[in-house]
Amino acid sequence: MSKDYRAEHIQVLEGIEAVRRRPGMYIGGTGLDGLHHLIWEVVANSVDEAMAGYAQNIEVKIEKDNRVLVSDDGRGIPVDVHPKTKKTALETVLTMLHAGGKFEQKIYKSAGGLHGVGISVVNALSKYLKAVVKRDGYVWTQEYKQGRAQTPLKKGKTTKETGTTIIFEPDPEIFPKIEFERKKILDYLRHQAYLTPGLRINFFDARDNFSYSFYFEKGLKAFLEHLLLSKKSIISDYIFISDKGDNFELQIGFTYLESTENTEYFFTNNILNPEGGTHQSGFRSALVKVFNKIGKELGLIKDKEESPINGDDVRGGLIAVLSLKIPEPQFEGQTKAKLGNPEVKSLVENIASKFLEEYLHKNPHQAKIIINRVLLNTQARKAAKAAREAILKKRIQAGLTLSGKLADCSSRDPQKRELFIVEGDSAGGSAKQGRDRTFQAVLPLRGKILNVEKASLEKILKSKEIKDLLVALGTGFGKDFNLENLRYSKIIIATDGDTDGSHIRTLLLTLFYRYLRPIIEQGYLYIAQPPLYKIQKGKEVFYAYNDDEKEKIVKELSKAHYQSTIDVQRYKGLGEMNPEELWETTLNPQKRVLKRVTLEDAEEADRLFGILMGQEVEPRKAFIETYAREVKNLDI
Repeated sequence: MSKDYRAEHIQVLEGIEAVRRRPGMYIGGTGLDGLHHLIWEVVANSVDEAMAGYAQNIEVKIEKDNRVLVSDDGRGIPVDVHPKTKKTALETVLTMLHAGGKFEQKIYKSAGGLHGVGISVVNALSKYLKAVVKRDGYVWTQEYKQGRAQTPLKKGKTTKETGTTIIFEPDPEIFPKIEFERKKILDYLRHQAYLTPGLRINFFDARDNFSYSFYFEKGLKAFLEHLLLSKKSIISDYIFISDKGDNFELQIGFTYLESTENTEYFFTNNILNPEGGTHQSGFRSALVKVFNKIGKELGLIKDKEESPINGDDVRGGLIAVLSLKIPEPQFEGQTKAKLGNPEVKSLVENIASKFLEEYLHKNPHQAKIIINRVLLNTQARKAAKAAREAILKKRIQAGLTLSGKLADCSSRDPQKRELFIVEGDSAGGSAKQGRDRTFQAVLPLRGKILNVEKASLEKILKSKEIKDLLVALGTGFGKDFNLENLRYSKIIIATDGDTDGSHIRTLLLTLFYRYLRPIIEQGYLYIAQPPLYKIQKGKEVFYAYNDDEKEKIVKELSKAHYQSTIDVQRYKGLGEMNPEELWETTLNPQKRVLKRVTLEDAEEADRLFGILMGQEVEPRKAFIETYAREVKNLDI
């Protein structure tokens, strides 16, 4: 490395070259999220045409060769020569950063793509891109590669139609894995259809001839109703706020559930902002201000504290969707994860406060139900604080020796330590004897833990089984949660393969999903896959993890020339295995099978947890009736 450092050593990356060298700056990364972000950028342009009132239909198609087609029936990207670049407008927007029709409000009043880099970034990161434009009475086409035009603009057949079609294939030089996930795409398209009433979005996956179509006349109201499908609002209907002015359009739909579940979506110009932003802050401030004010007027709040309800309290049980459309949004980063416009906070807070206050005054019965529900969160927060302090005190006093049931490991390196959560003392005994005491710890659970989907936070933190688990993990809970204090790099749920085991596993997953989610997000939670069968012929022993494996092994052993009885043993639980068998099949890192728990299907998991573990009986009954025939080997 040279010590000489002069002006000549400063590299200047311009345009497309900068995108290809630093793709993460534009699409967030080159993993699956970045890959799918290419689709979002192209679709956003078509949705902008729909929001402006010029497109009614969008088609998204995934081809077998990893090519993606996005088509709309909008006005079509202009193809005349740009006065400054001396290139066609089409080639300008496809090959030059910060070139587009959304910097002023002459063409688009509000739009998702405002930086003028979206479609040119897609072009830069594609090994092939073809633009097909219908406008001015003709079909125009041009092909590109890695951000640069490969053919001149070609004038084709005449047409009376208008619209733009972009066909692109991501560049494997940029993306190590090119594999489009249908569910991720469908979720995004569903959001766009909800937020653009009257827009039809057709999706087709040529990989297996799957098709789906979205169309919602009710818009955001339909979105909220979708979120409430398997849930029950505490009021007879949801609250809907709508207002618009010269420079904004705001819609908010929300309600509360009896459970502590929280689902919030915040959009700006149809772009999902997963990290929220100033519109989120304004909405929450409005809830806090109005609930405190009306609560005191109705005599529900007698606390001497001026504002006993805080921002955390208004979130428990809240199901909300907010859509804001403004001409000049300021996003943090090209991926638009967070809205930064400072003036938006007061705009949203003022509109939401005024509407909500009027609504609660006109509906005092509903007001009492909602505010009492929020006050439960306040009480739970205060009780949880006391309980957390008690857990911390217990942990300090115990010196991390925990309850007598935890058999800890000797290693002090969290990166090497594993915690097995097993079902019952019998399995716990075998696991404690069969484990490698250097890095494997075992915590047996006594029966089924508390169903946290139905329980209050105060009750959850009083559960001995949950308290022991929390102290063993070392992370703390709620606001005191700190992932850096996690004492194990793998937390492995090892329950029996029968219905009781599945129930306990679901209860544990519910606990982690609701209250310890970062453990799942960082990939620390696993599910052990113990074998269902032990198959023995003579001195040979085999293990099968499902019925198909068992049949295959038995069939192969039956072909052997020597005569010997084939013995098949079905394990009902881990407690039936001796320590050696448990080590060989479930504990040994060299041979075991583990399934890592992920949040890829977080929305679906959220829906199923609500159906299977929630207060409502009817959705659970319908689910059971629908899928009962698919159940095999039911233990009764």
